[in-house]
Amino acid sequence: MSGLKMTTLGVFLGTDGRVAKSGLSLRAPAAKVDYRKTVGPSPVSKCPDPTSQLLVEGVSRSFGHTSALSNINLTISHGEIVVIIGGSGAGKTTLLKILIGLDQPTSGHVWFNGTDIVSMGEIALNRIRKKFGMVFQYSALLDSMTVLENVAFPLREHSTLSNRDIRQRVIEKLKLLNLVGVENLMPSQLSGGMKKRVGLARALMLEPEVLLYDEPTSGLDPLSSRLVDELISKTRDQFGVTSIVISHDMAGALRIADKVVLLSAGAVAAAGTPEQLVASDSGLAHDFFAASGIDAMRLVTNRSAAPAQ
Repeated sequence: MSGLKMTTLGVFLGTDGRVAKSGLSLRAPAAKVDYRKTVGPSPVSKCPDPTSQLLVEGVSRSFGHTSALSNINLTISHGEIVVIIGGSGAGKTTLLKILIGLDQPTSGHVWFNGTDIVSMGEIALNRIRKKFGMVFQYSALLDSMTVLENVAFPLREHSTLSNRDIRQRVIEKLKLLNLVGVENLMPSQLSGGMKKRVGLARALMLEPEVLLYDEPTSGLDPLSSRLVDELISKTRDQFGVTSIVISHDMAGALRIADKVVLLSAGAVAAAGTPEQLVASDSGLAHDFFAASGIDAMRLVTNRSAAPAQ
């Protein structure tokens, strides 16, 4: 465990502040830098839609003279699966960091359950972060720890439960994800799909309201990608979580999303339900469909014809 620390998101960070063995780099702010002078939300701010779970209002982010995000507006309701899709450099990772309070926008607001997290102090923000769970592209399991130890890590860091209670909760969560009898295995003994589910179990241990998935199907074959898509959908249904998926997989987005947001050059190029996106006149969306090699109309037709779960 030397050289590793844990954030309130259940994220393993190395000594350089980067996530251990993950496709997403979430750099923790330097200890001496106080980015937030207030300890709570600005009294003059008011959420324009308090019924939403997450609302992004006019968010822009610049790094010097370079614009990473420009006037992003997005509403996410409780229990939705929202897929944020786009090519490299579109702004997906920057937006993700802002949603979970690991970066601040240059301008705009991010409302979580009616409260503006942009104006929060670090102590209040840490409480909010515990309501989010993160599932990494490559699972980010620690090779030197068993499945039990990996999944238990958030509870050991953020609870006063006994070892017996922690073990019981871990085994229960693993069982819900069809991982029975694996608690004493090492990550190297797991298949790729099992690692995904162990990473998901760890993300669920603090009972988050929102799960964030970073490129969950990256590098997977079509069949494995389909299984991961089904896992995301089943997890939403089983645990009642809101799911935000950062992806480049348009086929998966059209299969499982309640809402698809297409980013390009830091701006929202198109947004809506899969059916709305396919029926839209967005040239970029249709270019994305063509480049992905998918029959978008067939996917949304099959989706509409599928029986309700």
